[in-house]
Amino acid sequence: MKSVIALGGNALRKRGEGFDYETHLENAKITFRYILESGLISGDNSVVITHGNGPQVGMEFMRHFLTKERYPMYPLHALTASTQGWIGYILEQALRSVLREKGLNRDVATLITLIGVSPEDPALKNPDKPIGEFMDQKEAQELSILTGLPTKEDAGRGWRLVVGSPKPLKVENSHIINSLAERGVLVIALGGGGIPVDGRYSGVPAVVDKDKASALLALGIGANALYILTQVPHVYTDYGTERQKEIRRISVEEVLALMEEGHFAAGSMLPKIEAAVEFLKGGGEMVVITSPDHLPDAVRGKAGTLILP
Repeated sequence: MKSVIALGGNALRKRGEGFDYETHLENAKITFRYILESGLISGDNSVVITHGNGPQVGMEFMRHFLTKERYPMYPLHALTASTQGWIGYILEQALRSVLREKGLNRDVATLITLIGVSPEDPALKNPDKPIGEFMDQKEAQELSILTGLPTKEDAGRGWRLVVGSPKPLKVENSHIINSLAERGVLVIALGGGGIPVDGRYSGVPAVVDKDKASALLALGIGANALYILTQVPHVYTDYGTERQKEIRRISVEEVLALMEEGHFAAGSMLPKIEAAVEFLKGGGEMVVITSPDHLPDAVRGKAGTLILP
C-alpha cells in the first residue's frame, strides 16, 4: 500500500495558538500519534507526508518586512524554501520521537521540493491569494513597493498582500521521493505545496495549493490512496447552516454535482475536493478527508469522508 498523507495547518498550529517552536513540535507529535494509531505507517507500507505552510510563510514574510532596515528582504519563493526546511525538521523530529515511543524502527527523510508552474498561468496575472498578516493601508503600500506584490483590502479587516496560486504541473523530484518511499523510508516532502519554479527553475512569486500539489505527487508516484487531514472530521453539505449534513461515502460523479451546487467554500474545502477529483480521475483508488484525531476510525471505515472513483 502506498499513500500520501497531506497535513493541514492544524497539524502544527491550531487556531489562536502561538507561532513558537514548542507549539509546532507538540502538535506535530499529537498528529503523528494519530497517524501511527491508524496503521498507515506499519509493515512495509510506503508513505509520503506533505504539509502546508500558509501561516508560517506569512510570519516569515512579516519578519523580513519588520527587519528591512537592517537585513535584505528575501523573495516569497525563498521563504517557502525556508519554511519547508524548518517545518520539515520539526515534523521529522516529531515523527522520529513518536516512532521511538512505539518501539518502531523506520528511516525518515525530509526533502526540499520544487514544483513546476507555468509563468503564463492566468492565476499569476490576477493574484487573489492573501498571505501574511493584516496591515493598515500605509504599511501595505510600503510592503507592496518593496516586494512588487499587489495588496488588497480583506473583508474590512485590513490590507494584505496577494499573490497568484498557479496550477501545479510537475513535482520536480517525484522519482527521488518515490525511490525512497519504496525502500521503506518515510518521506516528508512538498512543504507548502512546493517551491514554485518556472521551466528554467527560477522562483515564481506565488503559492501553490498544498492539496492539489499532493494529488499531483500521489499520481506521480503511483499512490493508491490520498489522505487529506484538515480541521473537520467530515466533508459536509450546507456547512455551517442548520441543514449541515456529513458526507461519509461518495463517488466522484456525486461530489462533482455537489460542487456545481456550491456546497464547498472556495477558501477552505473546495481545493481539497478538487484535489480529490484530480487524483481519482487520474487513476487513484481512494481519497479520505478527515481530521487527525478521526484518522484511525476513518481508516477503519467508521469516520471521515471516503471519496471513490
